[in-house]
This record gives sequence, structure tokens and C-alpha cells, in this order.
Amino acid sequence: MSQHMELTSRYGMRTEEFSSLMSYRVREILLVASRYDAFVLEEDGQLTELIFQEYRNLDLNLRYAPRFTRAHDAREAFELMRDRSFDLLVVTPRLPDTDLRSFIQRVKEGDPEVPIGVLAAHAWDLPRLESMRLTGEVDWLFLWQGDVKALLAMIKQVEDRRNADRDVIEGGVQAIILVEDEVRFYSAYLPHIYTEVTTQTGRLMAEGVNLSHRLLRIRARPKILLAQTFEEAWDLYERYRENVLGLISDIAFPMDGEMREDAGIVLARRVREDDADVPILLQSTEAEHEVDADAVGAAFLHKRSPTLLEELRRFILEHFGFGDFVFRLPDGTEVARAHDMREMLRVLPTVPDESLIFHAGRNHFSTWLKARTEFELASMLRPRHVGEFSSVRELREFLETTLKSYLREIQRHTITDFDPKKFDDLVAFAKIGSGSLGGKGRGLAFVLKLLAREHSLVSGAEITVPPTVVLASDVFEEFLEENGLGVLVADSINLDDREVLDVFRRARFPHHRRAELAAYLEYMRCPIAVRSSSILEDSLYQPFAGVYDTVMLPNNHPSLDIRLAQLLEAIKVVYASTFQEAAREYLANTPHRIEEERMAVLLQRVVGNRRGDRFYPTFSGVASSYNFYPFRDMEPEDGVALVALGLGKSVVDGFEALRFCPSYPRVLPQLS
Repeated sequence: MSQHMELTSRYGMRTEEFSSLMSYRVREILLVASRYDAFVLEEDGQLTELIFQEYRNLDLNLRYAPRFTRAHDAREAFELMRDRSFDLLVVTPRLPDTDLRSFIQRVKEGDPEVPIGVLAAHAWDLPRLESMRLTGEVDWLFLWQGDVKALLAMIKQVEDRRNADRDVIEGGVQAIILVEDEVRFYSAYLPHIYTEVTTQTGRLMAEGVNLSHRLLRIRARPKILLAQTFEEAWDLYERYRENVLGLISDIAFPMDGEMREDAGIVLARRVREDDADVPILLQSTEAEHEVDADAVGAAFLHKRSPTLLEELRRFILEHFGFGDFVFRLPDGTEVARAHDMREMLRVLPTVPDESLIFHAGRNHFSTWLKARTEFELASMLRPRHVGEFSSVRELREFLETTLKSYLREIQRHTITDFDPKKFDDLVAFAKIGSGSLGGKGRGLAFVLKLLAREHSLVSGAEITVPPTVVLASDVFEEFLEENGLGVLVADSINLDDREVLDVFRRARFPHHRRAELAAYLEYMRCPIAVRSSSILEDSLYQPFAGVYDTVMLPNNHPSLDIRLAQLLEAIKVVYASTFQEAAREYLANTPHRIEEERMAVLLQRVVGNRRGDRFYPTFSGVASSYNFYPFRDMEPEDGVALVALGLGKSVVDGFEALRFCPSYPRVLPQLS
């Protein structure tokens, strides 16, 4: 299989897998607390609203924000659980009608799978509660310190643990392992890690090619998995070792059933023996452990540092790959940086050899790509070692070719949002505006999606949609509104076609749309077809064929300003055809009214070859999956095609064209 085919297949699969990420969500929570504890937690009954606000602040999907149901004692809780199921029970240590252990035992007897989290309001409750967590009676234990983010962290822990096997092992999502046994510390620290990781993942959303792609990136944010003993931590690492983005660990925590002052050092050493490149951050209240951390190749944070959270943020950005890719020399000198993959492609040719070897030898490229949820691309780079390449030039070419091929493939079968800063020859199908693609645009978009899944329809041939940019129907509405052309809906019947066209030619195009079209022409320097794509055309029973205008542009003038003026003129001609006589007469014979019509416009590269000072399209045609007039060995289901040289006008207008059956391409009665 060629690299092209492999990338296409992988990207289609990855999109479908992303859609199934985070399949388990905590939606219904039962809060079991005395009236006073509930009041403290809810801050005058605002708990649901506060959680909702946190979801909004972190750009989490509000559709999945959990709902709280309150029970003030065990009796009320069991009554609720008889009638409803809950995804999480959050319990405070003191219940008015039973003790915590008895309550939890009874809950587990009825539903062994329901996760139970205990939210302690006071630190003096922790020793008793920690023993219950170690025996497995309590699944999660957090200390309430007046911040609703601790409860959010508990919810996210439940979701991350439940989804980890499916998302990390099968889906390639990354995992960050946090090792910390002190409840007071992780109750405050874990929410900050979630906030930072979610914020950075949200920042990377801007690199998505469209809204769907951006939302999928949020689904694929790294899982944060909390361990409180050495054995828990090592079990998590072994289980998810292929997708561990990094390890953040305390130094002193339980190991072999007792507190070990060097457990974190032992863990870091063992991880480093297995993977020399995984980022490790060790933390301690004892500053002298920095030397020990350095000896095992780990970074170090002092827990009592006044800038602890800022130092954590910097580590996550630099070592987990969320920030810019900073090219450095082995001595740490910065020589270049890349904000996204496009910038990476731009700077790769000029990065010094020693910097390229430094980063490639430490798997920095794959780590950076994993943080951007580009798991398949990262998996293609990581197995390759610097020693496999005969020269730095070969390594550089491999990186450039792989990145460029991947960028081309993820956009080859995707409708991207047009971005003047990112538009280039890698973009296959882009959309300006947020409205409809129109009938013709929808058809092309469908073919685009079809080709993503059926990329081997014809052996030995590559089927593509010519590079296309769509001016969506809302751009047409903007144009009409800014120029006060809405009256044409009523008055066009009193104007002839020339008068309608003159009105549109005198109108001005919205300034920001002119800028977007200028950016488009910066890269598009070949002939362009400016095609109609009204919201009503190209449906099965009302094709509108030949009703609206298409304008062909040579697009070969050396001046960008003149090419832009010609393009704007062509778009206005297509817009004007919406109100001209042919359209009015056609619409009069349909159930629709002219005021319902809205026009999108397709800008497509003309497929063909240059011969001297002229450009010749190759051939065009139409095909049908059913042949009403088969002959000889043909079956109706074999289909039929009509093709002709040029742009296909002779086919559509009924002139001479070559008719053949795709299953019997050599049976040509017209040529016999």
C-alpha cells in the first residue's frame, strides 16, 4: 500500500475513532450530605450552576455538564436510588442516620459498579477516610477547600479512569500519570493540572481545520490518571506505556505497603530504563531532592515554591508538547520555533543539522504531535531512529515529506474553514462563510467524503475533487444587504437581464471578503471556474442545469489587483443570474419563490494543460449508475457515461459525445 493510501485510510479511521472517545460521561450525580454540609458545598444552592460555569470556563461541552440530585440522609438516598440510576455518588463523612462505612457497604451490595467519592470538609477526617480508600471501600477521596474545582477534578477522574482503556489503548489518546498520596495536596493540585491541560488543548483547537476537527481535539485531551502508591503508579505505566505523555510524581509515598522516602526516585529510574525520552517531573517539599531528580533525568519542582503553579505550567508547555516547538542546539540556544505544523514545514529547511539531530534523537517531534492529537502521524515518526538515515539531509527530507503528505491527506477529504493565514496548495476544499454550500457544493462535498472511505474505487487511478473554495450562501446575503439589493427580489421582474447585471456590477463586495479572496488568489495562479451553487439546484427532481451562469477566468494577469477585480466581477455575474429571466421562469414552474433562493459560489481550479499561451481542459462528461439502453452483454446496473473534449458543454447541450459503459469501455459502437 502506498503512503498516500495508508494516510487516507488512517485519517478516515482516526476521525471515526475520535467520535467514539469519552463514551462514558458522568451525567447524574447523587450528593448525599447533611443539610449543613450540603449548604457548605452548594454555596446557597448554586452547585450545579458553579459546575456549569466551570465547564463553560474550560470550554468543555456544556451538553455533558452533570446534574446534581441531593439527599440529606441515607434513607432519602436509597429511596432515590431505587427509582433512578446515578453515575457517581458523592458523600460527605457525616450522615445523620448512619455511619459512612455502613452506608457505602449497603450501596455496593445494591450496585457494585457505581463509583463512590467522599468529599471531606475537614482535614481531621482524612486519616480514617484514607484507610477506607486503601481497603477499596472508597473509590475517590478529596478534601473540600472551598473550591468547586475539586469536585470537578473528582468527576473528571471518574471519567478518565472509566474511559482510559478504550481511549488510550485503542484510540491512542495520551495519558499523564500523577503520583501523589497526600489528599490535601492533590485536592488542590489536580484541579490546576486539569485546568492547564484543558486550556492548552483548547488553545490547540485553533489549529483544527474545521469545527468538527476542533471539537474532536477536545475529546482527545490527555487523560490524567491519579496513583497514590508505587504499585498503582507502575501498574498504570505498564498498562498505558505506549501512550504515556509524561509522569508527574511526588518523591515520598507508599511502596511495598510502607512509606518510602525515595519511592519517586525508584519509580522514575524504572520508567527511565524503559523509556529514555518520556518527560518526568519529580516534586518534593525537600529541596535537596533536586540532585536526586537530576541523576535520573527528571525535572524537579519544590512543593513550597511560591511559583509552583507557574513552574508546573511551564513544564507542561515545554515538555508535554502543548506550546510552540522550539528548535534548540544541544547547549539550549534557541534557533527557530514553530507554532503549528505549517510553520514546522516552513522552518524545517533552515534548521541547523545539530538541532535537527538533537530533537529527532529524543523523540521531541512525536511528543509535540501527540499533544496536538495527531496520534497517527506521531506513530509514523516515533519508530524511526536517527541512525536509520544515511545523512541529516535524508532525515530532513523524511520529516518534510511525511508532514506535508499528512497535512495534504487530512485536508484532502475535509471541508476546512478558510483561513487567509493558512490557505495554501495543501487545502483541497475550503469554505468562506458559515452558510449553505448550495446544491452543487453539497454534491462535491459528498463525493469528497465518499472518496475518503472508498479511495481504491478504481485500481491504478487516483480520483480527486479539483481544489475548491466555496463562498457560502451567507456571503451572498451579506452582499445583498450591504448594497441594499433586497429590493431586486420584488423589482427584478421589471428589469431586463442587462439592467440586473449592471446593478450587481456597480455593487461593492464586503471588505473582509475581498481580503479573503485576495489571499485565495495569492496561491491560486491557474485558470478558475466560477460556478453557481444555489441552495435549490442540483436536487434530483429540479436540477437547474443551465439556469445559472458559470464564468471561466484565465487568472493569468501578473497584477494581483487586476486578477482580484476579475474574480469579483465573475462572482457578481453569477450572483446576478439569480434574478435574471431564465431563473425567474424556471422557478415559476417549481413550488419555490425567487425570494427563497440563495446563491453560493464555487471557485474551482480548471483541470487541463497549458499549450503555449492557451489552456486546454482535457475532457468532461456525465455518468449514470443505471443504463436505460444497454446492449450486447451489458446490464442496466453497469451504468453509462457520456464524455467529450473540453468543458462538457457539448454533452450538456446534446451535441456529439462519446457514449460508453464503464464495465465494457472497449465496446464503442459510435466508432465501429
